[in-house]
Amino acid sequence: MIEETINSIQEFIMQPDLLWVFLVVFLTLTCNYVARRLLQTLEKQTRLSKSLWDDALVRSIRKPAAWLIWVIGFSWAAEILAGGTDSALEQLIEPVRFIAVIGLLAYFLSRFIAEAEKTFIESGTDVTTANALGKLLRVSVFITAGLSVLQTLGVSISGVLAFGGIGGIAVGFAAKDLLANFFGGLMIYMDRPFAVGDWIRSPDRNIEGTVEQIGWRLTQIRTFDQRPLYVPNSVFATISLENPSRMRNRRINETIGLRYDDAEKLQVIIDDVRNMLSEHPDIDTGRTLIVNLDSFADSSLEFFIYAFTKTVNWIEFHQVKERVMLEVIRIVEGHGAEFAFPTRTLHVSHSESGPQVES
Repeated sequence: MIEETINSIQEFIMQPDLLWVFLVVFLTLTCNYVARRLLQTLEKQTRLSKSLWDDALVRSIRKPAAWLIWVIGFSWAAEILAGGTDSALEQLIEPVRFIAVIGLLAYFLSRFIAEAEKTFIESGTDVTTANALGKLLRVSVFITAGLSVLQTLGVSISGVLAFGGIGGIAVGFAAKDLLANFFGGLMIYMDRPFAVGDWIRSPDRNIEGTVEQIGWRLTQIRTFDQRPLYVPNSVFATISLENPSRMRNRRINETIGLRYDDAEKLQVIIDDVRNMLSEHPDIDTGRTLIVNLDSFADSSLEFFIYAFTKTVNWIEFHQVKERVMLEVIRIVEGHGAEFAFPTRTLHVSHSESGPQVES
């Protein structure tokens, strides 16, 4: 009994097809090991180069290449086992292999596009533009791969496209909000009213914060109290939007009141403040610069300062504004003048009926 079992096993092992399958599997393992080691060596070499494109190519090809070797190896082994049987399995091997290769190719291209997108961003390209191009290219790759798979399965591409044209009308009515957001996102990418990292605000809506991400349906904004705000892209087509991040300067616009008792010193003070602003290193003298008497207020003579700083950074602007206002205080006090504050004057007159107060 034992001898018969051993003989059966030997006959099974000595079958030529099984030997070929063993050789194919062994060759697949060897090729996979060699390819992995080769790609690891290439990755080390590419890190030494100045170009970022070879790094992106090697990083994106590692996993697809390993899977491609396995697909080719196992499909070859399956062909050997199913050879000459004319079974359904033998007829499925070729289309399954083709679909797997198309899928791996799409996977490789998608990874390479993602790596290239990171490379563009690291090289200084606008984040919004890089994200938009990356998404469009990935969509194109997946659509092309999907159509190729359908054609392999025997599905008529022209029929699918025709059905898509008719069905697109129905889908358009059913998902008009989704499409509105999609085209809103497309307009953002094309018109570029703002980009990732910009500070935006809308006088029409309670929208203000820093743009973190621009998607096809939503734009994510981080408000100044650190709350995430998700705005549908279609909203930006119907509202006014300010982008303070793209301002050239920030404005100082302050009104300063002096006492009426210091009227004689007012002209000298205004001239000194104007000269101080003209010589200030943080004030943009190429922009409008005004220091003039503005009005006769109830308790003060008011003059105003209208100037623009060179910086647009919010924190630096307030530091510059603080220095300017402190200089104004020193100029006013240097001339022996004082800032005004609300006052009332009481006039007391004496008569036979007693004191009378007038204000």
